[in-house]
This record gives sequence, structure tokens and C-alpha cells, in this order.
Amino acid sequence: MRQRCRPLPLVALLLLLQPLHADDLDDYIRQQLRKRQIPGLSLAIIQDGKIVKAQSYGFTDKSGKTPLTTSTLFQAGSISKSVAAVGALRLVEEGKLSLDEDVNAKLRTWKVPENDFTRDKKVTLRGLLSHTTGLTVHGFPGYEAGSPIPTVVQILDGAPPANTAPVRVDFVPGSRWRYSGGGYTVMQQLMLDVTGKSFPQYMQETVLGPLKMTASTYEQPLPADKAQATATGHSGYRSLVKGRWHIYPEMAAAGLWTTPSDLARFAISIQNAFAGKPGAVLSREMTQQMLTDQKDNDGLGVFLEGKGPAMRFGHNGRDEGFDALMTAGVETGQGVVIMINANDNSQMLGRILDAVARKYHWAGYTSKMPAARTAAQVHPNRLAALEGRYEFANNRIITFKAENDRLYTLADGFIDEEFVPESTTRFASMDRDAFVTFSPNAQGEVTELVWKSGKDERKIPRIGPLFHTIKPKPDPNPPRTRQIETALKAMSEGGKALEETAGVTAGARRDFSRGSGELAGFKSMTFVGVEDVSGRGIERHESPVGQVLAYKLLTDMTQRYVIVHLTPEGLVTDYDVVPE
Repeated sequence: MRQRCRPLPLVALLLLLQPLHADDLDDYIRQQLRKRQIPGLSLAIIQDGKIVKAQSYGFTDKSGKTPLTTSTLFQAGSISKSVAAVGALRLVEEGKLSLDEDVNAKLRTWKVPENDFTRDKKVTLRGLLSHTTGLTVHGFPGYEAGSPIPTVVQILDGAPPANTAPVRVDFVPGSRWRYSGGGYTVMQQLMLDVTGKSFPQYMQETVLGPLKMTASTYEQPLPADKAQATATGHSGYRSLVKGRWHIYPEMAAAGLWTTPSDLARFAISIQNAFAGKPGAVLSREMTQQMLTDQKDNDGLGVFLEGKGPAMRFGHNGRDEGFDALMTAGVETGQGVVIMINANDNSQMLGRILDAVARKYHWAGYTSKMPAARTAAQVHPNRLAALEGRYEFANNRIITFKAENDRLYTLADGFIDEEFVPESTTRFASMDRDAFVTFSPNAQGEVTELVWKSGKDERKIPRIGPLFHTIKPKPDPNPPRTRQIETALKAMSEGGKALEETAGVTAGARRDFSRGSGELAGFKSMTFVGVEDVSGRGIERHESPVGQVLAYKLLTDMTQRYVIVHLTPEGLVTDYDVVPE
């Protein structure tokens, strides 16, 4: 959640409220890229089961020297899972795997370790594909170019040089849903053991080749000839990814290099298979299983939205420096794939998806522009008092900044969503039917707001002010700052260093056990301010937050800021690195 730019003039607003024409869509996308400072975007739009628009915008990196083309390769992130799932389901159709058999029956090189959770319920391929096996490890950060690359078995056991924890079952398989990239890495090893082929070779022969995804490959590292055709990844703060991109030996989970047009061909093949048309890898019956909700709107390798003829399937993706989105109607023959060469935590991809859906009149798609807004006059001082960071959800911050008689949310330090004042305390989004109402206390201080969007209405507590509004003060407790600095360095390093450091909650000790790259190059920090948030209901890593401290952070790279969450007992339970 977060969003938008300067107030639109009336003419521009009226244009946005009308159906988009082709040029309007292109202009809208370029405007979004400028606002978010994203180097480049490539997309492919599906209509009537065909690619009707393939377009690239911007450049391969932020230098602006080399334009993107529709042939430029991007990392697909977790969309890799959807394509890999088809490869696994193909093995089911050939009788080499079973959806509901214990995967240990076919695993040879490595086995899922048995424990109390697997005594009666086993890990199955159906569970791997639908994230219901109880396996750990949500996602993978990848490996910098030139660094040691682990084998799949080392990744599964969390053994050096792997940079993630062991993949293990920690709840009864099938009892609930939890996203697990680790599960797809188990599937990758299963496919290796059954086929006797490398994963890239098998996927090329079985899925990528037959679907004419000619630009795509699961090869990691990327071969030199294909490396010349790639975009360069950028972080959330738009710095270049070191080495241009990361390497992902977790190929099934995150290792696909591709283009929007190739992924559109993949989506069309699923549509064709479901309709019983030619041009598919899977049978109609297997595709129907793939598009059946297993648990929590998760099919076999894809997520599902909507019902009946308007149902859509798709997946989002993120690798270091790359984000992607794929969604397509099961029966409508419509869809879109969008890929960018940056990590972007705003609502931009969703806004572009909405614009495409409106232009091409997607069946059953409910997104529409909100009603025209009439702005009330609010004194700049009252508007500035509403600025700050708020806990939108557990461990998820929404940041408001006042500018040009409006409030804007920030994502990664860049303007995202615009909120127009309807009164001195109530603001309406220019992008959607979302509203925020601020609630000053008896002293006129804002400690919370009410968020309302559709049926979602809830109170959101304030974390603290933006750094530029804090008047510097002497550190009231230098020994505490030194203890916090020690704790943050240990949380950054993880492992034994964190185990041996006092002053950290059990939840943070557990969740930071593998360290964190956010504080890479951390040298020192300087006190800026503190806010008492006790009683506001903020919780981080299973501990209540009593105080939030603000510090200026000095690293090898640049000057940043960090907000530190302390329990009422003074233990560090989380931190957030922020640009301002």
C-alpha cells in the first residue's frame, strides 16, 4: 500500500476517467515510470487468446543509454514456479510422478527428513505445488555474481555456501497453507532424480521449446550469449544490483530468465489447454486440476482469482532487482504480463494492470476509477501534522508526506498514491475507493488513523514522524544506543553472533538467525529522536512495541536512516531501514 504524484490538472483527471486509448495507455505507463524512477518496463497484452500488444518502455539500466526491446530478458522471480509446475505435471501425465504419493518414494539424491509432523501425513507433489506441505523457507535472495554457488542438496540442507535455512517440515502436511520456495526446490530435486536430466534441459525439452518460448531459459548462471540481452536489476532505492543480477540455483522457485511475450505464450497455452484447443503441453483434464483451488485460492503452481467464466490465474515474481506480474483469464482469452528491472514496493504494477483491464474491457474485472474528488482547503500546518509512518499491518508500514495541499504515500522514498482532503481529517485516494481519517487525541496529537477500502475498515497506529520533521536532540541515553548498535550488527550478521548478543527478543533472534543484507556496510549511527508508542497495539516478531527510536545510519555506501522497535522492557524486536 502506498502511492502517487502531484495533483492532476482537471483536463488530465477527466482523461483518466475516460476509457483509455492506446496512446493514453502508453503515456500512462511512461508517467508511472517517471514518478517511480523505474528504468524500464516491458509488457505483453493478451486478447482473444493472442498477443495483441508487446511493448517496451525505458532502458536496460538507469544510465538511460540502451533502450529496452521486447526481446530484452528479465528475471521472472516466482513466476518461475508456474512454468516449472507445468514441467512437473507433465511427469504426472507420463506416469513418472504422482500428485499424491510421498515424494520420498521417488527422491534419490536427497530425502525430506522425517519428523513428528510427517508421521501420518507425507509431503506430496500436490502439496509442493500448492504450498501446503509444511515445508520452510519462504524465498531466496540469490547469490552475487562471482560468489560460491551451492548445489540443490546444499540448499535443501542449509549447508555452506547456501545462504538460507534448511528446508524442513514444521507443521502437518495438508493442515494449512504457507508459501514455500523451499518446497519448489524439493520439487526441482525430485524432477532431477526422476528424469536424470539437468533442470534447464528438461524444461527446455518439455515446456519452453514446445511453447516456442525461444528467449527463455532456466540456466543459472546465464550463458554469455544470453547475458548480452538482459536488463540490469535495480534495488528499491534504484541502486544497481552488484554484478547486474543475482544467480539462482533454486531454478524452479526463482531461476527463469524470460520476456513478457514468452510468458504470454505460456499463459495462452494454459487457456488453450483448459478449452481443449491445440498448442498446449498439458491435457485438458490435468489443466483443470491445475486450475482447481487446493487451499486459500492456490491451484497447482498458480494463484486463482474470481469465479466461473471470469476466473483468472497468475503469479507475481520478485528476484533481486526485478519484479514481474502475470495474470490471465481462464476462459476469457485475456491477460497481461508486466516486467520491470527494479524492485518496487508501490502499487504501480497494480495500477497498470487496472489500466490494461479497463482499456481492453476485461470480463468480470471490477477495477474502476474512483469518483471525481473535490478538494477541501486544509492549512499547511494541519496537513504537516498528519505526516508520518503508520503500521498498516504487522511489519508493514504506510508513510504519508504532505505536499501541494495533498497527502502522498511514499514507497522506497518515492511518491506513490495521492490522497485529496475531503475535510481537515478525511482524505480520499485518487487511484481507488480508499479513504483515511486521522484521529487527533485530546492534545491534538495524531496517534492513529482509520483506513477504509471496501469492506476493509480498521484503525492503524502511528509509528512516528518523518525524519525531516524531527528537531535534533542530544541522545538521552548513550549506553542504550550502544547496546542497540551492538544488537543491530548482530541481527545483520545472524548466526552465532546473534545467539551471543543480549538485548534482543526471542522472535527477532529466531527471524534474523540468517542475518539481513539491509544493514550491509553498517558502521555507526547517531540518535535523532524517540516516540512512545505503548498502548497503540504495535507488534513486531511476536513482541509488543513500547518505543520507536530514530537514528541516522552511516554505512559503507551511503547515509540512511533506521527506526528501531523496542519492547516495553527495552529489548530490540525489529528495525526498519528507511530513506528519509
